[in-house]
This record gives sequence, structure tokens and C-alpha cells, in this order.
Amino acid sequence: MEPNKVLYQFVLRLADHNMIMAQRMAEWCSRGPILEEDLALTNISLDLLGQAELFYDYAVELSGVNQCADDLAFLRSERAYLNCLLVEQPNGDYANTMVKLLLFSCFEKHLYTSLLNSTDHRIADLAAKGIKEVRYHYRHSCDWVVRLSLGTEESKQRIINAMIELWRFVDDMFEMNEIDRALISSGISVDLNTCYAAWKSDMDQIFNACKIEIPDVDNIVKGGIHGIHTEHLGHILCEMQFLQRAHPGAKW
Repeated sequence: MEPNKVLYQFVLRLADHNMIMAQRMAEWCSRGPILEEDLALTNISLDLLGQAELFYDYAVELSGVNQCADDLAFLRSERAYLNCLLVEQPNGDYANTMVKLLLFSCFEKHLYTSLLNSTDHRIADLAAKGIKEVRYHYRHSCDWVVRLSLGTEESKQRIINAMIELWRFVDDMFEMNEIDRALISSGISVDLNTCYAAWKSDMDQIFNACKIEIPDVDNIVKGGIHGIHTEHLGHILCEMQFLQRAHPGAKW
């Protein structure tokens, strides 16, 4: 594969992670448990959407094709998306959403921190911009997971239920393929095994404080970086892409 096409696939993956997570967070708009949380989750969604747009813009430049960020976001089919499976999972209750945001924001925190030293200056710049927002997402979700875990028996059980449901998608988040191996050798990307060690250390610390054991799951699901998704992504795309497909080229 040509160097630009390898980098294109990697940048597209980063954009898709953020785009689909942004769509899930946006579903909480006007449905938050309290006004402050409604605003917080909406702002997190906007942060992720902004990061997605910047990565899509870079992907467009790498593609060498006459298209724009909107084309990549709204005119691709399900199998063309490279996001991890975790971000496309339904929101569930508030505990489920906070656990999902915690797992994902911690992943992005360590990934972006590593990419600050990327030999591709554009990726390093985008990581530097995104890390400030991701650290806030991480702190916010961490506070809520600890608060709910140490709250009532019901709130703790909901965190445990979310852990059992979502932990099976962790391995998919850190899966690598030939794209990663090519970019690691050139110093553009990083070994996700290194990120996993730092991520797991954070998780151990948080859930020790929560007095909750990390589940030992045996129903691991993977496939996101190969374009193989759960049934939920298709439903997200139907809603997310409706306007652009019904009215091609529509602008606000």
C-alpha cells in the first residue's frame, strides 16, 4: 500500500472514533439527568465532533480525491467505517454512558499523549489540540463512575452491569493491523500495547477506589479496524446520514 494510503487509513480511523462517539453523546441532548450534565455531555459531543472534522480534513488531503470532510462523514457505508466497536454501543442508562466515556477517553488520553511525538507534524498538532479536551472528558467520567460506585447499592450495581456489558469491547479498541505496524516503524504512530499498559494501570487505580473488580469476560468482540461492526452502527448511520443523503450537498 502506498505511504499516503496507509496514513489515510490511520487518520480516517481516528476521525471515525470521534465521529461516532460524538453522535452517541449528542443523543443525551435535552435528556440529561440534570441541567449541568445535559450541557456537559452536549459540550463533550461538540468537542469530539470538532476533533473528527479536523482528522477528516487531513484525510481528505491525503486521499488526493476531490471530496470534503462531509463526504467522509456522511456518504460512506457501514463497512467503510473504521471506528472501534465500543463507541457505537447504545448509551444505556447514565452509568453505562459514563463507563463507556471513561474507557474511551482514557484510551484517547494515552493515544494522543503518545502521538504528541509523532514524526508526522500534522498528527502531532491534532493530538496536542485534542488532548486538552480529552483530559476533561476523562476527569468528568471518572468523577461520575467513582461517585456512582460509592453511592447506593443500585448505582453501584449499574456501574458493575455496565462494566460487564462494555469490557468485552476493550481488546477491539487496542487491536492493530498492518497499517499500525507500517506507521510505528516510521515513527508516525505508536504501539497500542504500550498505550494499553498505561490505560490498564489507570483502570486498576480507578476501580480499586470504586471497590469494584474488573470483570473477567470471555465473550470478546473485535473487528472495528476491519470495518466489521455490531448491528448498532447501521442504525446510527441511518439517522446521522439522513439529511445529506436526502438532500445531497445540503449546507446549514
